[in-house]
Amino acid sequence: METHGELHRAILNNIPDQAWLKDAESRYILVNDAFMAACGRTEADIIGSTPDKVWSSEWGRVYLATDRAVVASGVRRRYEESRPGADGAPRWFDTVKMPVRDAHGRIVGTVGISRDITDRKRSEMALLDSRAQLRQLSAYLQTVREAERTRLSRELHDELGQWLGGLRLGLNYLETQPDLPAADQSAQIQMLKGLVDETIDAVHRIAADLRPAVLDELGLHAALEWLTESFAQRHGLPCELAMPEAVTACLDSECSTAIFRIVQESLTNASRHGQPTQVRVTLELRDGHCHVCISDDGRGMNPLRAGHGQRLGLMGMRERALMLGGAFDIESAPGQGTRVVVRIPARPTTLASHASTIQATHDAGWPCV
Repeated sequence: METHGELHRAILNNIPDQAWLKDAESRYILVNDAFMAACGRTEADIIGSTPDKVWSSEWGRVYLATDRAVVASGVRRRYEESRPGADGAPRWFDTVKMPVRDAHGRIVGTVGISRDITDRKRSEMALLDSRAQLRQLSAYLQTVREAERTRLSRELHDELGQWLGGLRLGLNYLETQPDLPAADQSAQIQMLKGLVDETIDAVHRIAADLRPAVLDELGLHAALEWLTESFAQRHGLPCELAMPEAVTACLDSECSTAIFRIVQESLTNASRHGQPTQVRVTLELRDGHCHVCISDDGRGMNPLRAGHGQRLGLMGMRERALMLGGAFDIESAPGQGTRVVVRIPARPTTLASHASTIQATHDAGWPCV
C-alpha cells in the first residue's frame, strides 16, 4: 500500500503546473516534477530547504515573505510574478499560495501552485503594442490628412483663386469698355483664354495629386511612369522605372492602388530624408507574387531609429502590404542608401473588370492600348 507521502507525490506529479507543500517554517516537504524542472534542482536538494536555499537570494526573500504573510493571515494569496527562465529570458507565472490546517484548525504549512503564463502575457503585450502602433498610425494618418487638406486649400486659394480672379477682372474690363477697339478686344479675349487654360491645368494637376486618373484609366504601369517622371522633374533626380507592362494585367485595382501608394510614399521619403542622387523603382512577377523594390543611393538610416513621421510612414506602407497578404521590409544603413522591398500576391483582374476599364478609357477619350 502506498504511503501518504507517495500518494501526495503522485497527486502533485499529475498536476502540470509547479506544485509544492511546505511546513510553517517554509521548509519544502513535497514538490512535483514541474517544480524541480523549473528550479533546476533535484528532490534531495529541495526537501527540507527553505526558498532562499533553492532559488536565488532575491526570489528566496520574496517567497519567504509571502509564506509568512499566508501563515500570519490565514488567507490565500494570488499574484503574478516574473523571473528568468532556464534560457535567461523572462517568464511570467500566476502563483497561488494557501494555508494548510490540521484537524484542530491550526496552520501547519502552506501549499502552492504556480502556472506558467508566459505565452498569454506575451500575447497581451503584443496586443498592447499593436494597439499603441495603431493609435500612432491613426494619429499620423490624421496629421497627413490635415496636411493634405491644408495644401489643397492653399493651392485652391493661391492658384485657382488667382486665375479666377483674373478672369473676373478681365470680364469686368470688357463689360465696362463697350467701345473698345476690335484689336484690343481680341487681345483681351486671348488673355482670358490663357487664364482659362491655366485654370484647367491647375485643376487637372490638383486632381492628379489627389488620385491620378491614369491609374484607373490606363493602369499601374502608366501611373508609375507618370509618378516617376513627375518626381524626376520636380526634384531634379534621375528616377528609373523597370516594369514589364504585363505586370499590370496580373494585379487587380486594390493591389495596384496599394503598390502605387507605397511607391509614392517611398519616393517622398527618399526626397525628404535620403538626399539621393538617383532612385530606381523595379517591379517583377515571381512565384505568383509581385515584387516591388524602391532603392536609392542616399545617406541611408537605421530603420530602428527612423524619425517619428518617417517611421509611421513606413508603418503605413507595411500595413498596406499586410492587408493584401503580402510582406514589407526595409534595408538600410547610414551612408549605404535605402531599399524598400514589398511582396504582394498577384491577383489578376477579371475579364469583366478589364472590359469595364476599356469602356471607361473609351468614354474618357483615352486611346485603348
